[in-house]
Amino acid sequence: MTLAEPTRQRIAELLVGQRLAVLSTQHKGAPYASLVGFAATEDLSRIYFATPETTRKYRNICADSRVALLVDSRTHQDADFHRAAAVTVIGTAAEVDKSTDRGAVSHYLASHPYLSDFLNAPTTRLFCVTVARYFLVENFQQVMELRMGP
Repeated sequence: MTLAEPTRQRIAELLVGQRLAVLSTQHKGAPYASLVGFAATEDLSRIYFATPETTRKYRNICADSRVALLVDSRTHQDADFHRAAAVTVIGTAAEVDKSTDRGAVSHYLASHPYLSDFLNAPTTRLFCVTVARYFLVENFQQVMELRMGP
């Protein structure tokens, strides 16, 4: 097992254990955060989320594909300050063609079957974030980085 393997396993646990993430985009230097339902691939290289094309996040991604996602394990208790873990995902988002990439659609719906009507609406767009890096924070201040790709 490499040094990165425990970090990779902990990140995978967080991504499997949570259904919502905070998506961060920006437009002309102004940050914007949104709550999104997400689904990560098993190898952690991609994360999918959906949004209507009428949203600010959609417009922001069209203007600048760089995004960050935050996923955490908080329970809204005082103990979270010492027990909660958070992972920040850094990557680029690209729209998925729902009519041709049925694998992406199936993967997203496997995590969110109750969002089928939403995803299949003609104005909903599916995005794939290609992950460049993960930053895992545990024990209040312990930060670990996992770089994806070569």
